[in-house]
Amino acid sequence: MDECARHWQYDELPGVDLLWARYVHKTFVRHTHENFVIAAIADGVEVFHHGGGDQYAGAGALALVNPDTPHTGRAGVPEGWRYGAVYPPADVLAEIAAETTGLRGTPGFVSPVVDDPYAAGLVHQVLRAADEGNALAADTLLRVAVTRLLRLNGGPLPRREVRTAGARIAARARGVLEERMARPPTLERLAADLGTSPFALLRAFRNAYGMPPHAWLTDARVRRARWLLDTGAAPSEAAVAVGFTDQPHLNRHFSRMVGVPPGAYQRERKNVQDLG
Repeated sequence: MDECARHWQYDELPGVDLLWARYVHKTFVRHTHENFVIAAIADGVEVFHHGGGDQYAGAGALALVNPDTPHTGRAGVPEGWRYGAVYPPADVLAEIAAETTGLRGTPGFVSPVVDDPYAAGLVHQVLRAADEGNALAADTLLRVAVTRLLRLNGGPLPRREVRTAGARIAARARGVLEERMARPPTLERLAADLGTSPFALLRAFRNAYGMPPHAWLTDARVRRARWLLDTGAAPSEAAVAVGFTDQPHLNRHFSRMVGVPPGAYQRERKNVQDLG
């Protein structure tokens, strides 16, 4: 069974990424998204590590991941899984929540899996409408789907406050890695510059961000590469700019986090811009 995926945007849904995919052997490494993930499983089973354990989403269920939440992804059955996903930004979710629910604060999803074939169907209809260029339907269906999921499974996202000394060191380390993404220091040098030990920094960083510094850096590099590709940089240029050794290095990590190679990702973006 062939694997295939399309990752694109629709101008009439600003800032919302869209994905159709069938995966069999694909394995998503631990990564995060800036936006929410609302993935509707059409058939098969997806397994993703989230919140300390494996979560299982089968046909008619939705995998729901809040922004900046580490998670993985892989097939839960030999035939893999087929799904459609929308990735709305936090401000879109907040706008919908304020208008249609009683949630206060920054809204998010409580459980990572919801079994709701009706909502899953709405997500697939959003993708179909976007693909057909039906702006009214795409926008309407997205709002209806998000409203339903927030009413079923919504709650305020916990505030991320830096309280402990370890959390403050982790935040400082993250700042250094963001600034020196292309030429990061070793763990030993980073720890010494922050006045701590390598293992203390490793522990603090993992506690704060759900992954060790090197994994977080790879995730951050792919995020920045996506932004560079969206602004017109060639994949080879983006690879060097974010600190990967070459384009194949970017290709490997990009595919394992985004689900498609950077060239295919950029072609879809360019098509949207050319049609606009």
